[in-house]
Amino acid sequence: MSLLVVGLSHRSAPVSVLERASLAADTQAKLLQDTLAAEPATEAAVLATCNRIELYADVDKFHAGVAELSTLLAQHSGVGLEELTPYLYVHYEDRAVHHLFSVACGLDSMVVGEGQILGQIKDALARGQELHTAGRLLNDLFQQALRVGKRAHSETGIDRAGQSLVTFGLQQLAAGADPALWAGGKRALVIGAGSMSSLAAATLARTGVAEIVVANRTRARADRLVEILQQGDDTAVRARAVEMSAVGDELTRADIVVSCTGSTGLVLTADALADALGVTLDAAPEAPTVTAVAPAPDDVDQHAAWVENGSASAAYAGPATAPRRVTVPAQSTGPVRLALLDLAMPRDIDGAAHRIAGVRLVDIESLAEASADAPMAADVDRVRTIVSDEVAAFGAAQRAAHVAPTVVALRTMAADVVAGEIARLDGRLPDLDEKQRAEITQTVRRVVDKLLHAPTVRVKQLASEPGGAGYADALRELFDLDPQTVAAVSRADLNDPNRGRS
Repeated sequence: MSLLVVGLSHRSAPVSVLERASLAADTQAKLLQDTLAAEPATEAAVLATCNRIELYADVDKFHAGVAELSTLLAQHSGVGLEELTPYLYVHYEDRAVHHLFSVACGLDSMVVGEGQILGQIKDALARGQELHTAGRLLNDLFQQALRVGKRAHSETGIDRAGQSLVTFGLQQLAAGADPALWAGGKRALVIGAGSMSSLAAATLARTGVAEIVVANRTRARADRLVEILQQGDDTAVRARAVEMSAVGDELTRADIVVSCTGSTGLVLTADALADALGVTLDAAPEAPTVTAVAPAPDDVDQHAAWVENGSASAAYAGPATAPRRVTVPAQSTGPVRLALLDLAMPRDIDGAAHRIAGVRLVDIESLAEASADAPMAADVDRVRTIVSDEVAAFGAAQRAAHVAPTVVALRTMAADVVAGEIARLDGRLPDLDEKQRAEITQTVRRVVDKLLHAPTVRVKQLASEPGGAGYADALRELFDLDPQTVAAVSRADLNDPNRGRS
């Protein structure tokens, strides 16, 4: 296994960089195809969310892989390599597995413990499978990550340590008040009908808003989301769908707006918001700015997997370990007439909305700053233990799987030898009856099986230990096994339609 991940997230990069580096669905597909076309990579998968972009690959050369994956991320994100490089992190082999399992459990999320990341990992795997860029390693890795994430949520109280980004965002909008009391009876406008917008609508419905209006470029998807909301047994919210062209009118009636679309430009400009509130943007007082200290990555040794004895590429320095200072506009004072929650990356809502009197805006950047001080539950330690145990088990299983084709090829060779010797015996002793021939064949096979049993069992045991991959190579060398035969067994196993089903 030569698993490599190169990426950036809210822990390593400011939101402004994440926003510019975000990848549309078609760009992700092109990135996967180009990664597979690159020499060091044989498999690839992309995990892209509102606060992380990670490229996973099975590579045969570490340093060449880091250079190639970093370059590809820069090319497809549109952020220059020199600018992007300081914010990238790299994990290799077991550390890469540990990273993805931690992500799946919500330990690396902006809001610790949130479970939405599992759906995003599932989508990343499905995309890799659909494009045929995810092979044996990444299929096994992502499927196991999903199981580890589910285990963490079922066996611990990690859900109590965090919540969905939507819930956390509504808490920030409520500014310390009970979100249910704050949102009760209000009118909400949800822009977008994807997974995050659907979660936002469902959360608002449970919170007790009086009405939810869904606007989406594809009206059918907005209609479907409204239908789902009205079928809910635990809510009695009024819901209706509108065209995107009606958003301006709906703004004049809304109290809460949640936006999360895949748009590459602004969905709500400051001028549109000012018009909806009947104020003049130019006359709005300039809001003061405040300087917040965003936390540095708490895993500053994450580059140790590839920075060894100064051997890393000089062009890659890794992110600075000092805290980042982020200057953001202070919120306008006075009563809040319109509360805005922007969960899109890149952003949907103009940041200048901070300047409009009566508007409160919470976006990904402000959520990142607020979550830095969020308390962590004691269950987090238990989840970390689960992750460590699962990483060890995954590594052992992968090493054992590495030797399995060699063992199969050895037994296939032994069976061919037995068949050849029995055929030769038939030529020398043609008068043997069927019973005699069957007894001799059985005896020869038993002898061969007994001779191979101990070494094959032992090599599987040894292969599951760290450094055990060398035993498969030794077995191939000692028995002069044809590498093509071993590769054929591996391909047959990979193409098994039942592989990975649970």
